[in-house]
Amino acid sequence: MRILLQQIAIGSFAAGLIALSACTQKKTEPSNDEITAIDLKRGEVILCGPPEKEFGAVGFESSCSQAVKEDFSLAIALLHSFEYDEAEKVFAKVIDKEPGCPLAYWGVAMANYHPLWAPPTPEEFEKGSKAIAIARSLKPGSKKESDYIDAIAVFYKDWQKVDHATRSNNYEKAMEKLYATYPDDKEAGIFYALALDGAANPSDKTYAKQKKAGDVLNAIYPDQPVHPGIIHYIIHSYDNPELAGLALSAARKYASIAPSSAHAQHMPSHIFTRLGKWDESISSNLVASSSAKCYGESTGIKGHWDEELHTLDYLIYAYLQRGDNLHAKQQIDYLRSIKEVFPINFKVAYAFAAGPARYALENKLWKEAASHQLYPQTLEWEKYPWQKAIFHFAKLMGNVNINQLDSAKLELRNLSQLHDTLTRQKDTYKANQVQIQMKTGESWILFKQGKRDQGLALMSAAADLEDKTQKHSVTPGEVIPARESLAEMLMQMNKSVEALKAYEAVLKQQPNRFNALYGAAVASERIKNAEKAGQYYSQLLAISFTESTRPELGKAKEYLQSHDQGLTRR
Repeated sequence: MRILLQQIAIGSFAAGLIALSACTQKKTEPSNDEITAIDLKRGEVILCGPPEKEFGAVGFESSCSQAVKEDFSLAIALLHSFEYDEAEKVFAKVIDKEPGCPLAYWGVAMANYHPLWAPPTPEEFEKGSKAIAIARSLKPGSKKESDYIDAIAVFYKDWQKVDHATRSNNYEKAMEKLYATYPDDKEAGIFYALALDGAANPSDKTYAKQKKAGDVLNAIYPDQPVHPGIIHYIIHSYDNPELAGLALSAARKYASIAPSSAHAQHMPSHIFTRLGKWDESISSNLVASSSAKCYGESTGIKGHWDEELHTLDYLIYAYLQRGDNLHAKQQIDYLRSIKEVFPINFKVAYAFAAGPARYALENKLWKEAASHQLYPQTLEWEKYPWQKAIFHFAKLMGNVNINQLDSAKLELRNLSQLHDTLTRQKDTYKANQVQIQMKTGESWILFKQGKRDQGLALMSAAADLEDKTQKHSVTPGEVIPARESLAEMLMQMNKSVEALKAYEAVLKQQPNRFNALYGAAVASERIKNAEKAGQYYSQLLAISFTESTRPELGKAKEYLQSHDQGLTRR
């Protein structure tokens, strides 16, 4: 027994020595060479809003000195509005003033994480990894600060080998533990909610993680009503058809809380789009686009800033849903005049591919869709197979509707090759999106070949597959909803009752879609349901641009006048 006690005592003493040794090995600050190796973004913060740097109020406590607290708080606020480049600049400023502040390096790693956009590039992984290595080498200000650093380190660990979904889930679990350990730390809860949204499975239609994130944020919100992260992440958590209404209040507040952030001006339009509030979406994105232009010009980048193109995609979509071809075409012409963008990324490729495709397909300009040209040709499209698929899908739909079936089959093969690429890349979500396009295109080819029942069955399968997945946050919506295409096929088969059900299913998920409203009205008219026909025609006129030249609006007016139902206009 005495020997055992002695062994325990020796073991405890040895453990204490190891802990003491580890503690003494921690540095007070890194070398200049270590800091230089991170290759930090530097410079003055670029603002395109009120000069007072209005990004909301945060409450992140750190052990950094009083001399850098104001800068540190600004960097956190920028981080919460996804102003990642500017946040990194301010964290760099903190590092220059106080190189021994561990959380400043944590901030650099967080600025290169961007969970709701796309995985970090290899360069961003390198930068984040170097920053975390320095943070962990420094004497921590507290155990909690070490836990923050260790949590994001989990995301960067073995980044060359571990897939993005696994890294995101690992980080979420680390933040869950941190939040449970420090339940009174509001910032821990806010960053945990973001980690939940970042790790959410796009195929989970229960939105379990998003709902959990929303619960965490809503519990904190009353104590911090002007915190940019809370409002911002509520919008992201509820950015889906079933929950969007819960974020409407947040959407209408966010822009005023962080008016100096271009992203904060755009982000509310995610909810406005979900709820079919086209006027508010347009207003939001016009301000965001102007702010993004200002930012690009102020930073001196060559060409346009990527965030501007993201706002253009939402803007074009909203104009089209109002039947406003005039302003939609102006934006597309402007988009096609853009020759250089910085940085080139998934958002940029998506906007270039989606805008012109939407315009042609929403307006059923089949010849234009069939002759569609990929722009800009200088973009390395092979890096963006999902976005490139939109181009080939538009051409397929154009060709099939002008009965150029051989050309349509060629585009189907192109889609298949892109699907194979995404499958090899293990990008299941995007591969499924292309698969939906393939099923839709093939169903129309079969339909045009006279194999109507086969085509209908495949089109129904495409719609069912699309119903099981969420849209990506980069896009306001599918180029053509598969169920809306199914409804169109049913209409051509004179199955108006079934078509009406399909159109109404689309409108439940995507309120106030122009073509779905018109289709529902025509289907109702065909089955002699005057009440529904009048309701949908009136709703179509109510959301539409007053000076729109869309022929569907003439039909709506004619029907309402002939049935003495009057005209409902905005």
